[in-house]
Amino acid sequence: MASSGAPPFSSALVLPCLFAIAMAALQSAVVLADAADTVADDRPLSGSQRPLVSNRGRFALGFFQPENSQHWYLGIWYNQISKHTAVWVANRGYPISNPDTSQLTISTDGNMVLFDHSRTAIWSTNISKIASSSTVGVILDSGNLVLADASNTSIVLWQSFDHFGNTWLPGGKLGRNKLAGMSTRLVAWKARNDPALGVFSLELDPNGTSQYLLEWNSTQQYWTSGNWTGRIFTGVPEMTPTGSYPNSMYTFDYVVSGEKGSESYFVYALKDDSVLTRFVLGETGQIQFLTWMDGANDWMLFWSQPKVQCDVYSLCGPFSVCTENALTSCSCLRGFSEQNVGEWLQGDHTSGCRRNVELQCSRNGSAMGRTDGFYTMANVRLPSNAESMVATGTDQCEQACLRNCSCTAYSYNGSCSLWHGDLINLQDVSVIGSQDSTVLIRLAASELSGHELKHTKKLITIAIVATSVVLLMIAVLVVILRRRILKETTRVEGSLISFTYHDLKSVAKNFSEKLGGGAFGSVFRGSLPDTTMVAVKKLEGFRQGEKQFRAEVSTIGNIQHVNLIRLLGFCSEKSRRLLVYEYMPNGSLDKHLFGCNQHVLSWNARYQIALGIARGLHYLHENCRDCIIHCDIKPENILLDDSFVPRVADFGLAKLMGRDISRVLTTARGTVGYIAPEWIAGTAVTAKADVFSYGMTLLEIVSGRRNVEQRGDGAVDLLPLRAASMLGGGGGGRELIGAVVDGRLDGDADMDEVERACRVACWCIQDDEDARPAMATVVQVLEGLVEIGDSPVPRSLQLLADQSNYLQFYSDLLPSNEASLGLGR
Repeated sequence: MASSGAPPFSSALVLPCLFAIAMAALQSAVVLADAADTVADDRPLSGSQRPLVSNRGRFALGFFQPENSQHWYLGIWYNQISKHTAVWVANRGYPISNPDTSQLTISTDGNMVLFDHSRTAIWSTNISKIASSSTVGVILDSGNLVLADASNTSIVLWQSFDHFGNTWLPGGKLGRNKLAGMSTRLVAWKARNDPALGVFSLELDPNGTSQYLLEWNSTQQYWTSGNWTGRIFTGVPEMTPTGSYPNSMYTFDYVVSGEKGSESYFVYALKDDSVLTRFVLGETGQIQFLTWMDGANDWMLFWSQPKVQCDVYSLCGPFSVCTENALTSCSCLRGFSEQNVGEWLQGDHTSGCRRNVELQCSRNGSAMGRTDGFYTMANVRLPSNAESMVATGTDQCEQACLRNCSCTAYSYNGSCSLWHGDLINLQDVSVIGSQDSTVLIRLAASELSGHELKHTKKLITIAIVATSVVLLMIAVLVVILRRRILKETTRVEGSLISFTYHDLKSVAKNFSEKLGGGAFGSVFRGSLPDTTMVAVKKLEGFRQGEKQFRAEVSTIGNIQHVNLIRLLGFCSEKSRRLLVYEYMPNGSLDKHLFGCNQHVLSWNARYQIALGIARGLHYLHENCRDCIIHCDIKPENILLDDSFVPRVADFGLAKLMGRDISRVLTTARGTVGYIAPEWIAGTAVTAKADVFSYGMTLLEIVSGRRNVEQRGDGAVDLLPLRAASMLGGGGGGRELIGAVVDGRLDGDADMDEVERACRVACWCIQDDEDARPAMATVVQVLEGLVEIGDSPVPRSLQLLADQSNYLQFYSDLLPSNEASLGLGR
């Protein structure tokens, strides 16, 4: 064989060469693997490259484009789900036009920096004096982007978990470090396709309390979590086992650490890391808890606050109206157009609306503004920032607004309210079947119809004549019909009649037909001149002055809900205080549950009554301007209309009676069995006291008998204890739970609903008020929207099960002359 001229290789040299080549390839592969989740000075990331992916593939870091957007951003998103979901964005306010020529890299000072196409730094970790000579950026499986020492990546110099966007992931600390002067908070996107900083934020209270606040523009608070109790936040009852959180999936804690409690934060973690979950502050101002569902191929909402979208402050901006459950929640008022059409098309309504035609008053400086007028908008919930004005009627209220160039709207509902400047937080409640107040929006004359303009122009010129005519008519009517009709002959819808005592004696036939009585007074049947049946309540032991009484009654009179008794009028003369309510033909609930009525309430009727009571209490606790605590929930205070729809009665008496109510309640027959433990302990009473009373009442609705009964052998039978034992520690099943149901129903009851009602009741009567659900949660459970687990057996019930303990308990609670109350209701 001819020689090639090259020296032959021996087999001894071949194996070492192959080994060296293999090792080099392996080292190269390791470097490439390390680079898959890492950015370094020699391995930058640009839009032309694949995104960096965390070690187990859960998260990706790269350039992305929001849906329907022309801009590009550097961000982090979930890598293993079909729906692109960004959890963090670096350049929120500085979008990129060309990602291919933009670059994320490590700068010469060790910081991680994002350069645009012109090599301008548009984002940086911005750490001063980095000690390490070499740093890298790494995307972790937690979704956290860290800047770390290249030789030891456990040394973290900066992390995205300290700089949240709109998303809070498990493991992230949402709170404040006083020593470092640093806080973490969520800030919503400006719009669905614009991650720029929005106006809504969530942060730990800067004043040092343990509550979290949702705020608009960092100035206006519109929701709070309530303070941390050691187990839950008081304003988030869903955190208890009765709530809507998927509790088996995660753990959570509020931590205070460091010198003198310098660091405070809330943190949560998943028990199963295969589950994807996140808290998000949406661009519409609601904080939402979401979990990815593979079956639905989408994010599912488990919890949100505020529950009512329109409760978000200035969601729709000035001169716009918010409509709950509408396809488009925000719309401009008549005479106004979108301030920024582009933002509205993207779903950002916070800029609000502007006038189509400027007001005449503001153009010529005239204080009278005679060519301005008003558009009437009915069934709205009014903004809270009103100025009260003394006025005797609608016309006088309207003139007061016209005389001030800054006045933009007014409302008259027995009292005059004026709004100046931007009109914010107006809500249309007509679509949810609610009837609230009427507001009149000030517009330029050209924006009004001929009828509206004519009405406004005539106001000033005919005011004196009209007033004189009205006064003359009233005088004639009073003289002719003085003994037959009321002091005020007509009542504007939604306002209260101010009766004289003489009028009510006539209406109630000299108080001859007594319907019932209680701790606050007696109730009598009556009839107005138009034959409308009413119930007249004479308040006893009342000490408020007339001015304060009228103010409180006016507030209560404006509260309307299908499950709350409606107040029609009142009387306040000298020491006499009377209230006039709508008449309920089917009387109080206790007569149907415990009386000798031949008609037995069906299970469906009972369940709807229980649900209606819960909705009424939820409205009092959360939907009134100020939380109203009833303080005396029991079947005697639940009235039924002709269709057996429940109406919570006497809900305003707690507000009217003030602090004296505790003395009244503890000496009232038929009330003691419903009082929450905190009443007896003398601690501050919250809305959870009503929850306890509701739980006791709910068990009586299910069973058709009193919660406390004395058996033939003298022992005390506590129905709540039996129900709690069946569902809680004692076990039982549906056979035992079915034994709680009223025997007069002959088993004709939906056992799913029975079990649900009993579970709700047992959670409501817990000794610890923090363990009781809010009425909003009770409504959700009874509606079948939320599932709840077993409750512990309240210790107080176990102690009271002993006859001697029970009698001693009430002997200590009541004055000696009433200690015999015991079981005698």
